[in-house]
Amino acid sequence: MTDLWSVDEHLDDVLGAVRPLAPIELPLLDADGCVLVEDVPVTAPLPPFDNSSMDGYAVRVADVETATEEYPAVLRVIGDIAAGSGRPPAVGPGEAARIMTGAPVPPGAQAVVPVEWTDGGTGAGPADAMTGRDHGPEVRVHRPAAAGAHIRPRGSDAAPGTVALAAGTVLGAPQIGLLAAIGRATVPVRPRPRVVVLSTGSELTAPGRPLAPGRIHDSNGFMLTAAARDAGAVAYRASAVADEPETLRATLDDQLGRADLIVTSGGVSVGAYDVVKEALDGRAEFRRLAMQPGKPQGFGLIGPARTPLFALPGNPVSAYVSFELFVRPALRAMAGRTADALHRPRTTARLDGEGPVASPAGRRQYLRGSHDAGRGTVRPVGGAGSHLVAALARADALIEIPETVTEVAPGAELTVVLLR
Repeated sequence: MTDLWSVDEHLDDVLGAVRPLAPIELPLLDADGCVLVEDVPVTAPLPPFDNSSMDGYAVRVADVETATEEYPAVLRVIGDIAAGSGRPPAVGPGEAARIMTGAPVPPGAQAVVPVEWTDGGTGAGPADAMTGRDHGPEVRVHRPAAAGAHIRPRGSDAAPGTVALAAGTVLGAPQIGLLAAIGRATVPVRPRPRVVVLSTGSELTAPGRPLAPGRIHDSNGFMLTAAARDAGAVAYRASAVADEPETLRATLDDQLGRADLIVTSGGVSVGAYDVVKEALDGRAEFRRLAMQPGKPQGFGLIGPARTPLFALPGNPVSAYVSFELFVRPALRAMAGRTADALHRPRTTARLDGEGPVASPAGRRQYLRGSHDAGRGTVRPVGGAGSHLVAALARADALIEIPETVTEVAPGAELTVVLLR
């Protein structure tokens, strides 16, 4: 292998080392965003009984088949049926029962007539809503209704013996709603990976605190924690660690108990105080990648559980680009996502701008960009410096320039990684 790893080689090595997390049974709300590991069968019909889809009157078809506004069908109202009613009264010839949306259709009824098709029991013209709990002794129906009209049949949404959700489904709000509707309180899923994010550097100060001379705020810790949460992980930001190898080793060992994956930033280059390389010597492999930004990278499996550790560069843009390319797909693989769902969506777009864009030979460059889907263009945002976090905050895409290209003219088509 050459001195420089390609982006693809490093990514393949990372994905080959991580494994999906073991399944666990979680309550429904805790399973939101997780991947289902087993088919969930429907064991009872949904809905469990025939019910009304409208506020109106439950009737027999024969009693209303000739109804018109001029000659309405006059039916005796035998009572109210509200949602949750256990034993509704039976509807006989010449009778109707007031029924609310979701309420069980009573025995003998064959259709539901919407209240707007009746006088609502008032003896006046067409009603536009139900009256209060008190109802008149009879109702005038102005239109006929076919058998089954405005009735949701038992089991019409999900029938017993069918599969409600298949293994591999990512659970979102509609899926959680379905599981609750069929009576499931828990489901077997791959849990969200737990990620600990740790910044290194004696120069770092927590946001909200005043800066002493020579110090900067810890932006990476917050940015990478947010990125991990966006990738679907449960992420924790640990306090920044000074450039002391023993302190970093102790911190990492302490954090292993709550981490399925660890991300550090800083201390992976060739400086005299690159604490991560020194602290993890022999526990992780440090590489130089043929990419810009993000050339220095570290990766290893540490601790008794062989927890994946990503050691990312310290410059904010380098750290973020590295996270998107390597950490995000690893997290999603651990969460059980399929191969086609590991990465951000990609598209092609024409380069927009006033002049050509240079790129280093032999390096795959990732520029920050603003993507215009309507025009099919992408424009670079800010310069190429890996410290330009303000430009990164304005970008919604990464512009990928291949290793073999050293200059890109406006109008050229490029691959774009969509960040939003």
